[in-house]
Parts: sequence; structure tokens; C-alpha cells
Amino acid sequence: MTEGTGRAELSFREAGPGDVPAVVALVESAYRGEASRAGWTTEADLLDGRRTDAEGVSAIVRDPGAVLLLAERAADAELLACCELRRAGEVAYFGTFAVRPHLQGAGIGRRVLERADAEAVRRWGSTALEMTVIAQRADLLAWYARRGFTATGERRPFPHGDERFGVPRRDDLEFVVLRRATGSPSGSAAS
Repeated sequence: MTEGTGRAELSFREAGPGDVPAVVALVESAYRGEASRAGWTTEADLLDGRRTDAEGVSAIVRDPGAVLLLAERAADAELLACCELRRAGEVAYFGTFAVRPHLQGAGIGRRVLERADAEAVRRWGSTALEMTVIAQRADLLAWYARRGFTATGERRPFPHGDERFGVPRRDDLEFVVLRRATGSPSGSAAS
């Protein structure tokens, strides 16, 4: 299915095994290393190492209770963004969310969130989306708040010592759990 973004038409589809390398590259470019600094979602000041790997992305693709959605430019099928949805009872977990760094702030993330919300309802009848964000990411927490997410009050520990999730540059990292009802407005196109 194709949707307009103002700058480009987006086409959405479910990822398959052949998409794993491109998804890993996209996620890494959005969050880690110098390339991630071209966008505003970088975690390069908080974490070194990788954000994901082929094994982790493949596990999402294979999981019958999850879907990895890809947002591609309709004109040439270039991968622009992705997100994971995972069924967790009446709630759908929303994660593995990445937009190409040079396109962040162009409204693509908002459109992917809208699609994820609709997919969670269509696939599982989910009543809410839930996610985790590193507590020290005030700018990212504010972006999600503008899109209807609120903190649940729950915090989860960062997996310090498990390099599959990165190498922390500080010892106080933890996750804030956010939730919003499905069908909530996604806010403005601004980042």
C-alpha cells in the first residue's frame, strides 16, 4: 500500500529474510556511530557498539507473533524506515523503529507510527502500543509525548554487560516504559 508523505510516496510491506541486512544497516545508521549524527535519534553519546545484528532482526522476521514493517520510497523501493510490532496480549510492543538519518524530521517517522498503530489493531485487535525509550533521551521522550505516548511509571534496567544492545558510555542508563491507546492522534509532522 502506498501513502503520501509530502516529499515522497511511501509503500509499506512486511520484511522477509532477504531484507535483514538492509534493516540492520538502517537501524545502525540511525542510532550508532558518526553516520547517526546526521539525524537527531543518535545514541552515539550514550552507547558504543551495535544497536542490533542480523540474528536479532532475523528473530523478529521469523516470529509468528511479530511483524517487521518496512517503509520504502514507492518510486524506487529504497528502504527509508522500519519498525517492529510484537503481540503482547491486548498491547502491541512497538520497537526497532528507525528512519534514515538524513530524512529525520520530514514526517516519515510519524507516518510509520500511524501505520504501526493501524497494523496492531488490524492484526491483533491491540488496544494500545507500548515501547521503551532510554530515560536519558529527553528529546525522544518529548517526540513520543507529542504523539500521544505517556510514561506508565514503570522503568526497566538497561542490559549492562550484554554487548548485543551496545556498550554504555555511562552507568545510569535505564528504560522508561511508554504507552498510548491505539487510534490516538500521531501529532504534527514536525520532529
